[in-house]
Amino acid sequence: MEIEGKQCKNCGTKVSAAYCPECGQRTRIDKVTFAETFHDFVETVFSVDAPLLVTLRMLFTAPGRLFREYLGGKRKTYYRPVAFFILFSVVYLLVRALIDFDPFQNSTIEVTDETKKQLLLGARNYMLSHIDKFLFVFAFTLGLFLKLFFYKSYRLAEYIAIAFYLIGFYTIVTTLNMLFIQYVTPKFQYLAIVVMHGYFCYAMLSFFRQKKYKVWVFIKSLLLFFVSMMTYAFSAFAISFLIVWLKSSS
Repeated sequence: MEIEGKQCKNCGTKVSAAYCPECGQRTRIDKVTFAETFHDFVETVFSVDAPLLVTLRMLFTAPGRLFREYLGGKRKTYYRPVAFFILFSVVYLLVRALIDFDPFQNSTIEVTDETKKQLLLGARNYMLSHIDKFLFVFAFTLGLFLKLFFYKSYRLAEYIAIAFYLIGFYTIVTTLNMLFIQYVTPKFQYLAIVVMHGYFCYAMLSFFRQKKYKVWVFIKSLLLFFVSMMTYAFSAFAISFLIVWLKSSS
């Protein structure tokens, strides 16, 4: 569609097409409406510039190829890792709020000292209410351990980018597991962690493609995910406990 004699309302460049060649904004811009806002959201999530469905398909079928191609320069082919993580963290929080899910519904704290028990309960609740922020820390933790275990292959920043994809995928698995627990059976509360542990090993084998050292990569991946998960869980709870303790002491 050609549009003659118009200027981009964003940067002032003369335009003759539906999008500005300088800044990329749509040429036809009117007053902000609900329809436009919804259109922009859908376009951002599902457009060619941010292909969410392609990224999801690759994460399920060939995560290693996705990681290699994104790190190799295909930045517009896939949904960006941090945005991917944020999107599915928001989805997880919305679903959890809508179904009023409590991840600790079947757990108890066996402590005789009432003061300690209240602190532990407070720390647990604080961690739950700020889980999105702690998951953000988890991505950096996982990226750091990836660098420590596979230090020769990529830089730390590249491993952190991969970690955001992986933790974003973990939130998808956790969301599905949450729905399963709520509406089918509460017996599989830790299924998401088990599934993610297996998926992580599969993703690493797909990523590194070292046939000669495949068993070694698998063993390191098993240990890596366990250590990073334990470090994340311990750190998140310790920080939560410290914050609750400081609040109660003030």
